[in-house]
Amino acid sequence: MTSLIETSGIGKTYGSVIALRDVSTVVNAGEVTCVLGDNGAGKSTLIKILAGVHQHDRGSLKVEGEEISFASPREALDHGIATVYQDLAVVPLMSVWRNFFLGSEPTKGVGPFKVLDRRQGREVTKKALSEMGIDLRDVEQPVGTLSGGERQCVAIARAVHFGAKVLILDEPTAALGVKQAGVVLKYVARARDRGLGVVLITHNPHHAYPVGDRFLLLKRGRSLGSYDKADISIEELTRQMAGGAELDALSHELRAAQVDPEASGAASDGVVDKEDVG
Repeated sequence: MTSLIETSGIGKTYGSVIALRDVSTVVNAGEVTCVLGDNGAGKSTLIKILAGVHQHDRGSLKVEGEEISFASPREALDHGIATVYQDLAVVPLMSVWRNFFLGSEPTKGVGPFKVLDRRQGREVTKKALSEMGIDLRDVEQPVGTLSGGERQCVAIARAVHFGAKVLILDEPTAALGVKQAGVVLKYVARARDRGLGVVLITHNPHHAYPVGDRFLLLKRGRSLGSYDKADISIEELTRQMAGGAELDALSHELRAAQVDPEASGAASDGVVDKEDVG
């Protein structure tokens, strides 16, 4: 089976700054590839390469077996790669259905007499949301009145409706509470079950592990490893995310540096007891 996306030794530099080096992973249809890392790990650089915002300068990027370097986000979108960024790019005061079609509004009429087809817009939006299991009270309500989780779900449904093969989600649960994060993860799983390849960017292993099929760990632009779910536990994933090896080394140093307080005090005094002489 040909992967939807495959990166091999991919890298990106900005002048003398190495933002990404030698990163390899795959995104398959019907699977969730989770990209985990702390701030500055290179997650944003990777998704911008996949989304066509930046071009890689090392390694190989293949989309459905074809080696490619996207010239623009539009080209990535034409290849079925849709990205939902953290800020969602929605217009808060505009209705849900208008945000759903933003830039691709349905029209009726001919030539200069074309007008916005509000009825079709509302019906298609409601149906598309319903197919994803999202039941909104009214698609005419401003999108700004929705919760953060609901807005993420609308963005996911929009990408699915417009034919995305790969859905890239940039920290979709970062600013959400436990309940809302759970709602978003449920729709991530639904997108996966509909056959999309999902790339989930997160710094939270407890959000990634329940829905993830593959985990790519990044640190300072380098890969710490890529694991199938069967090969890594949530405990080990959390440990690596928390810098487990570094913490172990630090703990060892601290234990080695521990001395008896009385001995330490005597050494610092530089005073020798007379009884100890001769």
